[in-house]
Amino acid sequence: MTGLQQSKLFAGLLAAELKILEQTSHLRRVKSGEFIFREGDAGDGLYIVNDGLIQISAMVGENQRRVLSRIGPGDFFGEMAALEARPRSASAIAEQESTVQFIRSEELLKVLERSPKVAVSLLREVSQRMRELDEQFLHELLQAERLSLVGRFTRSILHDIKGPLTVISMAAETGCAPNATPEHRKISTERVRKQVDRMTNMINELMEFTRGERSQTILVPLDYHSYVTQLIEEIRTEVRARGIEVVCETPVPKLSLPFDPQRLTNLYFNLIHNALDVMPGGGKILLRFTVTGKDLVTEFEDTGPGIAPEIAGRLFEPFATFGKARGTGLGLSICRKITEDHGGQIHAISKPGRGAIFQFSLPLKSA
Repeated sequence: MTGLQQSKLFAGLLAAELKILEQTSHLRRVKSGEFIFREGDAGDGLYIVNDGLIQISAMVGENQRRVLSRIGPGDFFGEMAALEARPRSASAIAEQESTVQFIRSEELLKVLERSPKVAVSLLREVSQRMRELDEQFLHELLQAERLSLVGRFTRSILHDIKGPLTVISMAAETGCAPNATPEHRKISTERVRKQVDRMTNMINELMEFTRGERSQTILVPLDYHSYVTQLIEEIRTEVRARGIEVVCETPVPKLSLPFDPQRLTNLYFNLIHNALDVMPGGGKILLRFTVTGKDLVTEFEDTGPGIAPEIAGRLFEPFATFGKARGTGLGLSICRKITEDHGGQIHAISKPGRGAIFQFSLPLKSA
């Protein structure tokens, strides 16, 4: 028995009509793993499975192929593209050695014109199949997106802790050297402790970010000048080996304002790493400070290529990134959350012939 005879799609055809259709169809044997057609191929006809098993799959997410359905003997596939004369939207692969019959679109349309019963049967089958495929595709798409988000989140963590791990490695090597003095060992120990605390704070910040709610940040009035001066020295120690110079173009204001030093440190390092990613060959990071009425504005500018127009409107969206070898697109989103939790704002400035400029404001008094 041929695939056409056992197919429920053509059950309404008379024997003579079925014979004509069989004569115009083409029999094809495919090996296991062989593509019958791929996404984008011409939708030139419909296939009936004589024997074997055919897998229908499509690309979802980031280059991930997902199985949407499996077609067995007597069933058909490839009907949508054949009816619409449009490119294939999925791929058909032989899951095992199979035999299929190919019916060209022209012959299929002739059958539908002669037999309303076949047309109704096809319509019902397509409708049911579309519902099933939509549900399966949505499920696979959501699953692929979940895995993609997990991957991006993991890469973000690894990317962020690489800097502290480098400092820890250098400090451990210095402190454990045979000729290291007690003073050098004390300094190295303190550096290791600070970097461990920094990694802990970064991971906590990432976990806080995933909750998507405004954090209950405890803001304590502190000396901004002392805090920033010490932090810049730590930053210089980390970026010096990468050919980056950190320059304060204006003095750090000597004033007290409410902020969370741990979270603000995360903001500083996220902006620093954002600049490092676009200056792999070295460069400068310029810092400027301005007191404007009720706020203190801190400005970062790098000597990189500037902000690409393609990403300018989405800079602070999660996972938005453009043209970076290592960036994952979470750093600026976290910067925005930290700033807003302090009652301030952050924004980017793009000027011709200059690098990326980021400004964030902190209120001088608690709201």
